Amino acid sequence: MELIHWGIIGCGNVTEVKSGPAFNKVAHSTLVGVHRRDPDKLIDYAKRHGVPMTFFNAKELIESDKIDALYIATPPDVREDYAMQAMHLGKPVYLEKPMALDLAACIRLKEASEKLGVKLSVAHYRRNLPLFMEVKKLLDQGEIGAVKEVAITMLKKTDRAAKDPSNWRVDPAIAGGGYFYDLAPHQIDLVFYFFGKAIAYSGMASNKAGMYKAEDYVEGKIEMENGIVCNGLWDFSIETEEKDEFLIVGDKGTIRFPVFGLFIEIEKQGVKNIIHFEAPKHNQQNHIQAVVNYFLNKGDNPCSAEDAIQSMQVMEAFVYGAKK
Repeated sequence: MELIHWGIIGCGNVTEVKSGPAFNKVAHSTLVGVHRRDPDKLIDYAKRHGVPMTFFNAKELIESDKIDALYIATPPDVREDYAMQAMHLGKPVYLEKPMALDLAACIRLKEASEKLGVKLSVAHYRRNLPLFMEVKKLLDQGEIGAVKEVAITMLKKTDRAAKDPSNWRVDPAIAGGGYFYDLAPHQIDLVFYFFGKAIAYSGMASNKAGMYKAEDYVEGKIEMENGIVCNGLWDFSIETEEKDEFLIVGDKGTIRFPVFGLFIEIEKQGVKNIIHFEAPKHNQQNHIQAVVNYFLNKGDNPCSAEDAIQSMQVMEAFVYGAKK
């Protein structure tokens, strides 16, 4: 096979710009079918993005002989079911993050992929964005010396509109957790991308504002095999200034950047150097190209189930560890 014919299940907001159009822009890839629960929105999406086939039934898309591989961008609660269906038909799967509702589901998916011999990759796409690749290069080159500690801070104002029943991102039954489960996978995955494996992690979570069912405050600590300690704070219930910062402290300086921003600040001996980056048109395009290469046996898996499970283990320990 030299060209992958993709089907998308769940063509919602994340697929509008970040991912969907990229399937027609990377080499050896084309988007040929989409599914969405709302028929009107499905037809509208297909027309706007030039997708030739629409499927009102996800099972029909999965089983179509016109579809070679699946990108599953539904809410987390149904990702496992769709991915299992596809893998049992021998079709490789690209899963949005977090890869499933909970850690147990992620492990089942990994085991099924290995048992069936069907490829599975996860959308921790920041690994393939220039900003974070540059951070990795700076660290590997020893730009700030030996790294000692990492501090992740995300402060977001209370989302009072989150009470809307259509906002599944704050319903643990659908999303697994709250906004922490939606945003923190990017940050926590970068910890593993930059620094390797963890040996211990612990944390706590609470619902401070009481605006919805899920946690809105999370803090935790990750201890890495190489001795680096990472402390994280996520507060989605503040009323003051918001903050998005990933701080890496070495014995010769610091690297600081927003995970959802476009610059890196390097400080050594009191001198700051800032590197700016342009916003990519499609955030996932580089990552999707790597996934396509992997599915065509032309490259390694850019983010395996095992990679993604590391982040899920940490998130689950932070949010639910004290309850289990």
